[in-house]
Amino acid sequence: MSEQEALGERESMDVDVVIVGAGPAGLAAAIRLKQIANEKGEELSIVVLEKGSEVGAHILSGAVIDPIALDKLLPDWREEENTPLKTPVTADHFLVLGPAGSMRLPNMFMPKLMNNHGNYIVSLGNVCRWLAEKAEALGVEIYPGFAAAEVLYDDEGKVVGVATGDMGIGRDGKPNAMFTRGMELRGKY
Repeated sequence: MSEQEALGERESMDVDVVIVGAGPAGLAAAIRLKQIANEKGEELSIVVLEKGSEVGAHILSGAVIDPIALDKLLPDWREEENTPLKTPVTADHFLVLGPAGSMRLPNMFMPKLMNNHGNYIVSLGNVCRWLAEKAEALGVEIYPGFAAAEVLYDDEGKVVGVATGDMGIGRDGKPNAMFTRGMELRGKY
């Protein structure tokens, strides 16, 4: 008997789509898939796993983002009061740093992609929490505190889902009295 068999069967949940990671990309994908399904009048079950204790817990703290993708994903976001995008970029300063200090470079010598006017200074953690609210309002299930620990394959080698990690493993690497098998999340996509 293999070690995996000795641990027992995992519970399994079948859904249409499994997304690993509740960062901006994972949440945007979940939102867009739900929007498309709703436009077609179809039901689509989507689960997002997030290893952090809450959405936004394992993300960089700050960033400058271009809102063009957000404009396409959530066209009315600018009319909302609780949006986390409140601080527009008002100035760009580019410096060359050296042992003797810094020297400012004129903006006209910088490539256009380095121009941040029209972009926003944000907390990515807050952006993720806000996107999670949007996703859940559409019916996406988000499970924080569950890391995808294993990729699941079918007999032909095709990815069919992920499994969360087992809980209740002692320091010796063996199951203790609190042991619980991880869960299999199987997705069609």
